[in-house]
Amino acid sequence: MTLIPKASPTEANRLQRSLRKAQQEVLRMGTLVEQSFRLSHQSLFESDIDAIPRILVLEKQIDIYYRQIESDCATLMTLQAPVAQDLRMLSAFMQLVRDLERIGDCAQDLSEMAVKLIQYSPHPILPEIAQMSEHAQLMLATSLVALADLDDSAGARVKEYDDIVDDAYDRLYEAIAFQENVPGVVEPILLLGLIIRHLERMADHATNISQRVTYIVTGKRN
Repeated sequence: MTLIPKASPTEANRLQRSLRKAQQEVLRMGTLVEQSFRLSHQSLFESDIDAIPRILVLEKQIDIYYRQIESDCATLMTLQAPVAQDLRMLSAFMQLVRDLERIGDCAQDLSEMAVKLIQYSPHPILPEIAQMSEHAQLMLATSLVALADLDDSAGARVKEYDDIVDDAYDRLYEAIAFQENVPGVVEPILLLGLIIRHLERMADHATNISQRVTYIVTGKRN
């Protein structure tokens, strides 16, 4: 039987430093994604078209972080052969950054929809959609704080917010889809449907992040 050699204290310390650095990089990426989400909210619900170029800049930075973190985590897994929680952490980081990158992509999509939507009169349902967006942003913020603190209890709070977002999606979808006697063109109606779908997906990715934190801490998958 071949035994895996035990890591020396120096190697173990090096791995812990590398893990802390990776965690900090994921959190920095998360901060950029939060900013992008917030700016997309402003472009949609405050008609802040000036926010859109800033989202494009953030998206490029987010993509750089995404590729670098994936590469760094893969290298650590290959060269340092982590086990137990360390291995779970690296595996979760690689999945986490995908969720963050998807949220960033959705934020950019929302800003593009804002450009099209602004030419139409504000729909009376917009304030409810704005509230849905705020809940999704709160989910992301809560999940990132959980990652910073490695707090596995945050998942329950995020799940409560996710239920609120899901209920809002169902309610808003019905209100949008079953409108009668819609005056003028249907593009703004289609855009509203796409917007709530994107917000629901962003909330789902935020839920994934909190679940991955739980996996890091407990080793259990939800």
